[in-house]
Amino acid sequence: MSARILDGESFASRLHRETSVRVDKLKSRGITPGLVFIRVGEDPASRAYVSRKEKRAQEAGINSRTLVLPESTLLPALLGEIDTLNADPKVHGILIQSPLPASLPNDLVYARVSPAKDVDGFHPVNFGKLLLGDPTGFLPCTPAGILEILRLGEIPTSGKHAVVVGRGQIVGRPLALLLARKAPGTDCTVTLAHSRTADLPSLTRQADILIGALGRPLFLKKEHVKPGAIVVDVGVNRIPDQANPRGYRLVGDVDFESVKTVAGAITPNPGGVGPMTIALLLSNTVRAAEDLSR
Repeated sequence: MSARILDGESFASRLHRETSVRVDKLKSRGITPGLVFIRVGEDPASRAYVSRKEKRAQEAGINSRTLVLPESTLLPALLGEIDTLNADPKVHGILIQSPLPASLPNDLVYARVSPAKDVDGFHPVNFGKLLLGDPTGFLPCTPAGILEILRLGEIPTSGKHAVVVGRGQIVGRPLALLLARKAPGTDCTVTLAHSRTADLPSLTRQADILIGALGRPLFLKKEHVKPGAIVVDVGVNRIPDQANPRGYRLVGDVDFESVKTVAGAITPNPGGVGPMTIALLLSNTVRAAEDLSR
């Protein structure tokens, strides 16, 4: 048996087309959605991620730009830049690219972005709305993208046991909350596990839907997966590869080659969750422009 591939690139293209239609409607009213990325430092991965997001934004008709600050930027200076963007009516979405330098506290930086422009869904107000089931908040892009993969992939979720491996603030915890909601496309029984969960394979083998989001390369293997389960791989990890001109290659948290022989459906990596994260970011940006222009 070989698993059905849940093609994030194909699903994302569908969402991009819908986003472009919404952009055109805004432009007919004289409004161009604006998105600003803030990148602090020259982390190579961050540079690549922002470049990819900016390219997609421009393709959708969103006016995007990147504010690049030096690694030595102090907290007051960064917060001042965020304040300026919060006050700019042409800017509808602000994204702080992670990772930030260790000297900059993530919680203070994310909380400085206006909740109305927090298209990444990291502000405490938006996270609180997620917890309360308030639809007026912005959902974090990666968890929301995973829900879209399940929806567009026509994966049944109601009453299914979803096991999320990884308890991080960006993916694991918000995704567990979303999957447990009483709503179409969710309504799961959810277990939130992590790398220190006792006898993890016995737990993950109970999952109808298994999500790897713990940031460990190729951690989830064939023995972790129940035959026929749906497997979603969130991880982005570098491992050495001397055969690659860059000296490394990117892999997920799931050992794709072994797991695809037992899973019912699986996201590739790359080409699975990543494109959907960008698609939801752009959709959130357009929604912010729609909301702020009312």
